[in-house]
Amino acid sequence: MNCFTPVEAAENCCKAQVGRVKLGIGQMLSLGFLAGCYIAFGANGATMATHDLTSLGAGFQRFMFGSVFSMGLMMVVNNGAELFTGNSLMTTACIDGRISVTELLRNWFWVLLANLAGSVFMAGLMYYSGLWKFNNALLGAYALKIAATKVSLTWSEAFVRGIFCNWLVCISVWMCFVAKDVISKCAAAYVGVMTFVMSNFEHSIANMFFLPAGLFAKYTPGVIEAAKLPQAALDGVNWTNIVFNNWIPVTLGNIVGGTIFVAGFYWYSYVRKDQEKEVSEVCAVIQNKSGI
Repeated sequence: MNCFTPVEAAENCCKAQVGRVKLGIGQMLSLGFLAGCYIAFGANGATMATHDLTSLGAGFQRFMFGSVFSMGLMMVVNNGAELFTGNSLMTTACIDGRISVTELLRNWFWVLLANLAGSVFMAGLMYYSGLWKFNNALLGAYALKIAATKVSLTWSEAFVRGIFCNWLVCISVWMCFVAKDVISKCAAAYVGVMTFVMSNFEHSIANMFFLPAGLFAKYTPGVIEAAKLPQAALDGVNWTNIVFNNWIPVTLGNIVGGTIFVAGFYWYSYVRKDQEKEVSEVCAVIQNKSGI
C-alpha cells in the first residue's frame, strides 16, 4: 500500500512534533521565515492569476485562487519549513505527554514571529517590484480590495472563518503524514487549501501577506483610481485594523480549528494510551455477535 494507515499516520505526526521541539531558535526563525515566504508566493501567484477573472463568476474565481494558492503549502511540506498553522498539530504530541506545554508554546512563538517576518518581507518586495502597476494597476487594485474586505470583517466573523480555515489546513497536513511520496503530499496539500480558500475562510499567515500587500499597494500610482473603492474602505486599510480586526481573531481561530478539530480528535481516536484496548474490545463484541 502506497500510504500509511490512519494509526501509522498519527504516530508519524507525533514523532515529527517531538523532533520539531528540538529545533533551536535560529532554526525556527530561519525555517519559519521561509514558510512565510512560501505562503506569500502562493498568495501572490493566486492574486496575479485571478485578478481579472471576475467575468467568469465569483465562484470560479475563488476556485482558481485556491488552486494556485495551494502551491504555498506544497512548498512548505515538501521543503521542511515551519508553518505556525500546521504546527497546531503539535497539540497531539503535547496531549499525549511527549512534549511539554512550554515546548509547544516556545515553538509557536518563534515560528509565528518568523512567519510574520517572511510574509511582510514579501509584501514589501512586491511593492518595490512595481508589479502592482501590472495590467493598468488592476493587479494592485485587486490586492487592495482583498485587504479592504478582510479588515471589514467583524471580530466574530474573522474568528469563525479562522477556525474553519485551519481545520482544513491541518487536515491537509495530516494527509501529508499519510502520504509516502511527493506527488501524494502535493495532492494532500491541494485538497484542504483549495477548499478553505474557495470557501473564503481566513488564514493568519496568508493574511500577514495579503493585508500589508494591500496597504502598500495604496501607495502605488494608479492603484486607488483602479480600485474604485469608497474612501471609508480605503481608510480602513491601516495597521490598527490589520492587527486587531484580522490578525488577532484569525490567529486565535486558527489555533482552535487546528488543535481541537484535528489534533484533539485524532489524538483521541488513534493516539491515546487506552485507544488500542477499546478498539480490541469493540472488535471482540462484533465478532461475538456475528458468531465468528
